[in-house]
Amino acid sequence: MEARIEKVKQQLQSQGYKLTPQREATVRVLLENEEDHLSAEDVFMLVKDIAPEIGLATVYRTLELLSEMHIVEKMNFGDGVARYDLRTESNKHHHHHLICVQCGSMTEIMEDWLTPLEEKLEAEYNFTVLDHRLDFTGICSKCRAKEEEQSKNDSGSAAPTNV
Repeated sequence: MEARIEKVKQQLQSQGYKLTPQREATVRVLLENEEDHLSAEDVFMLVKDIAPEIGLATVYRTLELLSEMHIVEKMNFGDGVARYDLRTESNKHHHHHLICVQCGSMTEIMEDWLTPLEEKLEAEYNFTVLDHRLDFTGICSKCRAKEEEQSKNDSGSAAPTNV
């Protein structure tokens, strides 16, 4: 974790910013919760445990700065809430998501399926893709299973009609 914090510090310094204690606390929370896609409010509640003096506005400003510097990815999954995800060096591009419209669950796809498309865009249009995002919205397997179970129950419980 310390190496990643040092990397963020270097990225900030290269753009004339400092890694203040508040920014460091925010980055630590993002690192400790890498599996989650935290909202600014989520980050704020967790940062307050580390730095009780920090304000919500400071967390928002820090997240916006980190987003502008491409240290974090700001995402919206259609629920009107911005969420933040720390970018990793191993991913040239951001990972992709499967988002369930019924329960709100999200599954990450770490594989980059769009590399062949990027190569085609480069070859055919002389266009260099720097980044992309791909989110699929639909119905997850758990919700589909519930629907199928409900459908079975509904069709089996219909009252017989007398003709």
